Formats: sequence, structure tokens, C-alpha cells
Amino acid sequence: MSADTHSAQSHDAGHGTGHGTMGQLMIGFALAAILTIIPFGLVMGEVEMNRTALVGIIMGLGAIQIVVHLVFFLHLNTRSEEGNTFMATMLALIILVIVLAGSLWVMHNMNTNMMPQHEMDQQIEQMKSLQSQQG
Repeated sequence: MSADTHSAQSHDAGHGTGHGTMGQLMIGFALAAILTIIPFGLVMGEVEMNRTALVGIIMGLGAIQIVVHLVFFLHLNTRSEEGNTFMATMLALIILVIVLAGSLWVMHNMNTNMMPQHEMDQQIEQMKSLQSQQG
């Protein structure tokens, strides 16, 4: 057996059924495109919806799109490398969820606790009028 034949066989043995077919890639592409178009349409179409629900829908579709990319394009499954790749990816996803949830929590609290400029201007005017009345 020549070196070229041996390397071709070992290459096939390492990747055999791990890569998807063209049909599976097209399904993944279609799902990814749909999962991108829906949130884009919701935002650009200025859909009358509760802001919290809209953000939840967009984040949910984003999470689904991550799974589509992992399964269809990165070929993630529990059978490869005895599931180590899958477990490492799950840990990464848990960390990602913690980071995203923490970021949204901090941004929400900053938005809630920061005083809008017009309210601050009103309070300054009230303080000035109180000072002028006192002295």
C-alpha cells in the first residue's frame, strides 16, 4: 500500500460520516437564514409589541440559531470524541448564557436607575426656585 493511499484512507477514517451531506448543509443554511430574517423583520417592521417580549423573541431565535450552527455546520453530536466535544460545548453555552443574562441585567438596572435628563432639569429648576424664595 502506498503512502498516498494510506493517507487518503486515514483521512476518510477520521472524518467518515462526521460531515453532512449537501442536503443537510442546505437545510442548515435555510434555517439560519430564516432565523436571521425573522428578528430583522420584527425590528425593521416596527411591530407593535411589548419591548420585553420582542427582546425575548430575538434572543430566543438567536439561541436557536446557535444550535443550528453547531449541529449543521460544526457537526456537533454526542458520538464524536466520546461526547467530550459536546460536553465542552455545553459548558461554553452555560458560560455564554451567564454572561448574556448578566449583561442584560446590568444594562436594565443602569437604565432603570439613571435619571433621565428632563427630570434632572426639572429638579434643578425646582431647587433654583426654592433657593430664590428663601433668600
